[in-house]
Amino acid sequence: MANILTQSWRIDRRHALRAMGGCIGLPMLECMLPARASEQATTVMPKRAAFIYLANGVHSLNYQITQAGKDYQFSRSLQPLEKHRSVITPISGLYHPGALGHHHNCIKTWLTGGQLGPTDRNTISVDQKIAEVTAEHTRYPSLEIAITQDSLAWTVDGVQLPPLRRCSEIFAALFEEPKGGKAAQRTVLRRKGSVLDANLAEVQRLSSKMGAADKGRLEQYLTSVREAEIRTWRADAWLDTPLPEISATDRSRTNRDIPRTQAGDYFRTVYDLMVLAFQTDVVRVATFSLGGEGDAIAIPEIGITESRHQLSHHGGDPGYMEKLTLYD
Repeated sequence: MANILTQSWRIDRRHALRAMGGCIGLPMLECMLPARASEQATTVMPKRAAFIYLANGVHSLNYQITQAGKDYQFSRSLQPLEKHRSVITPISGLYHPGALGHHHNCIKTWLTGGQLGPTDRNTISVDQKIAEVTAEHTRYPSLEIAITQDSLAWTVDGVQLPPLRRCSEIFAALFEEPKGGKAAQRTVLRRKGSVLDANLAEVQRLSSKMGAADKGRLEQYLTSVREAEIRTWRADAWLDTPLPEISATDRSRTNRDIPRTQAGDYFRTVYDLMVLAFQTDVVRVATFSLGGEGDAIAIPEIGITESRHQLSHHGGDPGYMEKLTLYD
């Protein structure tokens, strides 16, 4: 413990990554914490969350774990997780009434539980609620990925966040310097901040002339502006903080584009990118949509040439149900 309490033994995490060459994403070690912080290590270790959306549900007969308690048996679909059993807690019996009756719009309410209708708007998704707590510690508030359609993430004002799709695009967004360099990026961000400030001031001047209904809509708009201001301010504040160093091996493995016809390879690479993002602590919340109800893609690498939507309408066909299980 004496070594831990002396500042001379401190290791900067970024330097540790350089010293280790190809190794990235070291775990949080006691020697990386301030003096005496090891006594509070349990509160320092970051908590992370990832949400992965599989459209049209699962083939429940082969997916559901039917035995409760610590001696449960993994189902056929979940059997590959057996080697990670000690760090997994399956949860069954969840009920999501807000998602009922939406048919092909379930993706919009999966993380919000919102009641969508002709006049209803969505509400904040659980990933963004978590990001409200974790964002102050990371370069990016959250990571949104979707192979097709839109992202799973919704702001407190019911605005859907845009997703990243291509693996090279995801890599660049997480680990590469902005185009034109830091100075050019800072100029853009501060110009954007000035525009937001001007708009905010103008809208506030108009509010005194508005009725109750318009003021309600105005408040929604102001919330969006404030969220944009926060994102702009955060991006500016992080510009001078060096990006994490990524090994040549990890870079070549993840910084590439993969066609949708190679869905299995695409899925694996996206998962690797999510792990890299968590390991380097640039973000602590991520969502990944494998497609919406109407367009979740096929996986020809394992013999699935039908879309997931087509397989979900199996009508009891053994071949389709087997393929749905393989997809799961």
